[in-house]
Amino acid sequence: MGDEVNVELDDAAAMRLAIEQARLAELHADVPVGAVVALDGRVIAARHNERELTGDPTAHAEVLAIRDAAEVIGLWRLDGCTLYVTLEPCTMCAGALVNARVPRVVYGATDPKAGAGGSLMNVLADSRLNHRCDVTTGVLADECGAMLRAFFASRRKSASTRIGSAAAADAVDQPAEGATAG
Repeated sequence: MGDEVNVELDDAAAMRLAIEQARLAELHADVPVGAVVALDGRVIAARHNERELTGDPTAHAEVLAIRDAAEVIGLWRLDGCTLYVTLEPCTMCAGALVNARVPRVVYGATDPKAGAGGSLMNVLADSRLNHRCDVTTGVLADECGAMLRAFFASRRKSASTRIGSAAAADAVDQPAEGATAG
């Protein structure tokens, strides 16, 4: 990661770092989700969504941060680590967290449509799996949720503007209803 934070982090401070990462995702039109992995109170990995940037459907903030943390530690087991993420992990990310043996996950906003940390399903605490994560929810949830809502509102507005412009252009090229092409 390069820039490590060498101060003891509490959940809110770590989530603020994840929010900073999420804002970076917007620079390349990715959904603003950020993730930070901390070990012994210091950040060892920080990433944001890069699906649009890389064309990789698995380039979610959590997966990228897990990969970086494993490289820093030199092990695939992320014992003693906590992952902080601005949005409740999806099924893919929750599975990666379980497989990496991350003991604790902290997230901001819930995701009732795709959340696998307790909203839609709970992969992170499923007793049928070989590992379960302790989960803390709602840390800076309002700020995390507001960032996502603003992003999607902007995308909807852009889409409707493009659709409206295309419809207007088509109307110029087409005769009005009841008129004959001359």
